[in-house]
Amino acid sequence: MVVTVTGVTMMRFYGRKKEITLLEESYSRVGKSAQMIVITGRRRMGKTVLSLHYSEKKPHLYLFVSKKSEFLLCQEFVNQIKLTFDVPVIGEITQFKDIFALLLELAKIKPFVLIIDEFQEFYYINPSVYSDIQKLWDLNKFTSKIQVLFLGSIYSLMHKIFEESKEPLFGRQDRMITLRPFSIQDMSCILKDYDQNDLETLFHYYMFTGGTPKYIDLFLSEMAFSLEQMIDCMLSDNSPFLNEGKNLLIEEFGKEYGNYFSILELISVGKTSRGEIESILQKDVGGFLEKLENDYFVISRYKPINAKPETKLIKYKIKDHFLRFWFRYIYRNRTAVETGNFDYIKRVLEADLATFSGLSLEQFFQDLFADSHQYNQIGSYFEPDHTNEIDLVAINDLDKKLIVAEVKRNKKRISLDELKRKAKKLLLSYADYDVKYLALSLSDAQEYLPRS
Repeated sequence: MVVTVTGVTMMRFYGRKKEITLLEESYSRVGKSAQMIVITGRRRMGKTVLSLHYSEKKPHLYLFVSKKSEFLLCQEFVNQIKLTFDVPVIGEITQFKDIFALLLELAKIKPFVLIIDEFQEFYYINPSVYSDIQKLWDLNKFTSKIQVLFLGSIYSLMHKIFEESKEPLFGRQDRMITLRPFSIQDMSCILKDYDQNDLETLFHYYMFTGGTPKYIDLFLSEMAFSLEQMIDCMLSDNSPFLNEGKNLLIEEFGKEYGNYFSILELISVGKTSRGEIESILQKDVGGFLEKLENDYFVISRYKPINAKPETKLIKYKIKDHFLRFWFRYIYRNRTAVETGNFDYIKRVLEADLATFSGLSLEQFFQDLFADSHQYNQIGSYFEPDHTNEIDLVAINDLDKKLIVAEVKRNKKRISLDELKRKAKKLLLSYADYDVKYLALSLSDAQEYLPRS
């Protein structure tokens, strides 16, 4: 990411301190045994950038598994090995297992980092690669001084490869790192380097990108800092945002993507219970919801913060902020997108923005409270038939403290007396807790932003 500060252009790497520390600690152990690290997380999270930044001052080799034959991949990899290590490679290598064996032998002479990007693609090219790697790894683990970083962006496949007990690489990884979006604090630091210090800009970056590094980078490259500039960046001819939902999810979902997309569109516009979705689609969606949550990690379920495990008061939400936006405004209005009628979509967005931004502001404060590390439970509260809904409940069971908050863009619309009335049934579960009622709007966010 290029940052310009007082007229000087420079490269700066943001966040990922915990991940870098973990990788460094792993590398310090390669003298005793080879280290296998899996780095996963959906596309656009910066897995490649993290790996290359971490390894830039170490001997390293980067291999990208593109969609081509194993023979052609091996030709490409051999050339990269020759350039990186300045060693002769005798004979023609046509199978990846021989590439991997060669690299393990080279690591017996000198330690290095091996990065294999889009590792899950071998599942389509030649799935026997995984059992080949397992055998070679087990034979060489204590003699090769190598740290292997397996990167993968098809979330479901990476978890299948490394976490299903019947798979050959099950249990072989030393650590699995799941890259998540930048925190609000990270986004604040990035924007400050661009002299953008106002909370509105920070909130809108959060609302549209959710902290996904690639989307932040796209906004920054267009110098999109106002709400209008961000919307223009997303809703214009040839915008990379227009097909982003398809690019991210179709490969994950496969031939049934239409069913998944219909469900996600409904969740994005507020049909958040299974009953609501099934009444509209006229079909059982239980299996689809389960896969979206547990296999694809695209949605999460939520329930009242004090609900019993067996409660039926369950709702669903799309975890990724941009995908919420994409399904609600771009996918839902795909005819207008295809005809280039972006003015129509902007009018739809303008009419709906108060609702959409209000929901995002609730999540914004929930994330801020989570980042404070002062509470062991954070969520919302609601009773049957959508009655007595409370935007934010934060609980510290150790110190017996309870925060009950209403969150709105317009603070004048918040009544603490009404909030106390809505919380009466909730408080029955927390009779001996110190309760604090809050009225929160964006202007209050500075107080809760973590200090650098």
